[in-house]
Amino acid sequence: MYDVVLLVEQELTEPDAKRVVELHQDMPEPVKYHVLVPCHNAEAGVEASISALGTADLYGPGLVDQREELAEAQKAIDSEARDCTGRSVQRLRDLGQQAEGGISHDRPIDALTATVEKVGGQEVIILTRPHIVAEFFHLDWTNSARRHLGVPVLHLLEHEEQKTRK
Repeated sequence: MYDVVLLVEQELTEPDAKRVVELHQDMPEPVKYHVLVPCHNAEAGVEASISALGTADLYGPGLVDQREELAEAQKAIDSEARDCTGRSVQRLRDLGQQAEGGISHDRPIDALTATVEKVGGQEVIILTRPHIVAEFFHLDWTNSARRHLGVPVLHLLEHEEQKTRK
């Protein structure tokens, strides 16, 4: 079995799933895809934003009152991430591939590293929108993954869905 870990920024489109599968069509052994979707931590995001603004002293205690709302927001974020993962996995399965997936609240590269180790990943594909500034400074997921992993890392840009114009 040849295990490929896919770190995706958003749901795999049908063209993206086809493109990924085509990369491995001539493999002599079966391929299994492991889809990983990073999931935003709502509470940490709010706290980081407040700290970055230097207003934690003013608003930090107010977060205690917001815990319930943040928990509800996190449930919605997690649900959407699980749905995104499920649809991405199903697109790969619809193409006759073995696939599984999951979400992670860890930093994307930490989650990717853990997944590669857990499944014995032999290749990583990172699918993102263009991030020009991060790529220029080599701070993007792909460059980070190349520094942390000892497996081939391929970066693909997400294929934009064609929208019908009236």
